[in-house]
This record gives sequence, C-alpha cells and structure tokens, in this order.
Amino acid sequence: MLLLNPGPVTLTERVRRSLLQPDLCHRESEFFDLQDEARSRLLRVYGLDPKEWIAVLMTGSGTAAVESMVASVVPANGRLLVVENGVYGERIAQMGAQYGISHERLTGSWMEAPDLHAIAAVVEKAAADRKPFTHLAAVHHETTTGRLTDLKGLAGLCRSRDLRLLIDGVSSFGAEEIDFADRSLAAVAATANKCLHGVPGVSFVVLRRESLASACSRTYYLDLGRLAAQQDQRNTPFTPAVHAYYALVEALRELEEQGGRAARYRQYSALAEQVREGLAAIGIEGVLPPAQSSVVLRSYRLPVGLTYARLHDELKAGGFVIYAGQGGLSQTLFRISTMGNLTRADIDRLLTCFAKLR
Repeated sequence: MLLLNPGPVTLTERVRRSLLQPDLCHRESEFFDLQDEARSRLLRVYGLDPKEWIAVLMTGSGTAAVESMVASVVPANGRLLVVENGVYGERIAQMGAQYGISHERLTGSWMEAPDLHAIAAVVEKAAADRKPFTHLAAVHHETTTGRLTDLKGLAGLCRSRDLRLLIDGVSSFGAEEIDFADRSLAAVAATANKCLHGVPGVSFVVLRRESLASACSRTYYLDLGRLAAQQDQRNTPFTPAVHAYYALVEALRELEEQGGRAARYRQYSALAEQVREGLAAIGIEGVLPPAQSSVVLRSYRLPVGLTYARLHDELKAGGFVIYAGQGGLSQTLFRISTMGNLTRADIDRLLTCFAKLR
C-alpha cells in the first residue's frame, strides 16, 4: 500500500529497518549521541550555522512543534498577526487564543493566496493605533489546497516593519526552499514524517538562538526554552520517542546521501508533474496552477458523477491511499501527495487505476 496522503509517508526499507535497532534508555550517552546527530543533521538540511540556529526536538506531531513555536517564541508583551488561508492557519490562531496571546487574524479565501497589500494595511493600522505587532505567523505550504505561500514577499514585509516571521513548515521543510538567511525569519516548525521521510512521533522547531532570549514559558511540556537548554547539555526533560529518533536520523542520513534538499525537491517536482499531466490527459484538472502549488501535494477537482468515497476505495483496492478535501472542499476536490519512497513506475500504476474509473 503506497501512501499518497500528506504524511505519514511510505518509508524506505532502510528507514523501516532502523526501527528494529536495540532498545535504548533515554538517559544513556548512546541516546544523547543520537539526539545530537538528529539536531546537527536538521540544521545541515538548509546549511545553517549552529552558532546562529538551533534545532529543538520534541515528541509529538507537527502540530506540537507549531504550538511550541507559537507559545514560546512570542514574548509575554508580544503581539501576533496570523495570516490564514486554510485549516492550518486557523489552527495557529486557535493556539494564540488558547494561550491568551494578544493577536489578530487576517482571514482570506482558502482558494486565494495571502494578500500582501491587505497584510501591510493591517500591520500599519495596528502601529497607528499603538498596538503594533511583533510577530507574524503563516503556513508555508497550506496542505488544505496545496498552495505554497510567497515567503519572500512575507519576509520583505516583515523586514520593512520590524516584525519577526514564524513559519509552519510542517509540510515543506526538507523539500521546498526556505530562505533562512532572511533576518526577519525567527523560527520554522516541522516534523519528521513528511518531507524528511521519517516516522510519526518526533517533531522540531528550528529557530534563531537569539529568539530564545525573549522566549516565554506559557507551556510545560512544549517549552522551547527548557527543551533547548537541556538538549544543548545532552539531556532531555522527558521520555522521547526513542525509536522515532532512530528513524529520523536514518532518514536524514539517507536524504544527504541522495543529494539533499535540492535533489528531493527535483524528485517531488517530477512526480507531481507526472501526476498532473496524467490526470489532465483524462480530464481531471488541478485546483491551482503549478506555479502557485507546492511540489509536495496538489489538489484536483473531483469529476462530475464521481464521489470521493468511490475514488478513495477503488484506488485503495489498487494499492494507493489518497486524501479528501477539508471542510467545505470535501465534496469538490481530492489531494495527492508525492512525498515518500515513490517512483515514476508507481505513478504510472496510479494513473492506470485512474483511467479505469473513467
């Protein structure tokens, strides 16, 4: 069964076998060697300087990492603007509300890109009202639709208005480009079980070390400051998902051997285009133009007369798992991800399954 959903992904045998390594106590030096390697390799994915950046690991899904980032990086006197154009932007705003963080929501259509002019207007109005924002949060790859957010545009806006940018990179880290050299970028939250091809159970935040100086301890388990301090000292405050760490390290080794992030981007791009062109040939159109989409996941319109339930079940019988649309889009579109251990031959077989439905 090949997984074409947006995580977890189909694993390589190498990563799957890594889960069979010996049981390991998380208080032994061997575990801290493993933790150190994972943190170091995460920074190497984007060539980051460990003197400037830090990778902080935690046991939990990608949402745990996003929550940790939002709850910790925005200081007690900070103010957050959340840019929403899908389910995961809404989730960030809900986190801000639950933690009592001063924030505003800028909501847009799920089918449209965030409007930089509208964002700038909200930021300028807040400054004029003497309620300036300190941070802006956005989702890089909004898997609700497969849209890739214009990070360069957002970063430029943040630089010009002295805002710090927080990015949900859960479905983009390890494949899509992220400009960590931009001074406005404060932190990126991500997970092991998407573009990195690890297993569920471990996520992380990559952030500037200077951001820890003003970090806030709103949460206990997900407190980035404490996690960072203890991991820097080869320690851990809680019992982590040890075998998921094994898999993450093996997946990161494999990624580097395969050519790193750029090679993975090219692989995803080729497979995503193969899917798009193959579906277009039988009359199934993409929801967004390729230039506005990620290479990780794309959305397609359900053909008239074909329900998602039937599509899902028939493809599953053929050995593939796809994903439905979310919310109000559940009746009109479906989603296909090309993450994981997939080949062009796998996509050919998928397209054959689609052709049989027509």
